[in-house]
Amino acid sequence: MRPEVLKYLLDIESIISEIEEIKIQLDNDFKKFESSFIIRRAVERELEIIGEAINKLSKLEGNINISGIPNIVSLRNLIIHSYDSIEPELIWAIIHRDIPKLSGEIEKLRR
Repeated sequence: MRPEVLKYLLDIESIISEIEEIKIQLDNDFKKFESSFIIRRAVERELEIIGEAINKLSKLEGNINISGIPNIVSLRNLIIHSYDSIEPELIWAIIHRDIPKLSGEIEKLRR
């Protein structure tokens, strides 16, 4: 595996761990997430970085086995360009539905 590919995979893996830690600290409670501007912004930032890393990965390895690359990159763009209209429910759904799936895919790629 090329060093730059490994770097992006490790970055994503680290961020996923951070998101999982945030969920634990919130007791997996949406109301706590929704009421904390700082936590919402932190998670949005983490998702931006994941989107950027996956965008770079897809350019390095065009056939990388990560599902939903266009959606992940689109989310990054949405957060950056429409930061003032991001609904907390969307971010909450993504960290519960999509992040675990992405985590499994990253783990497989690292083997």
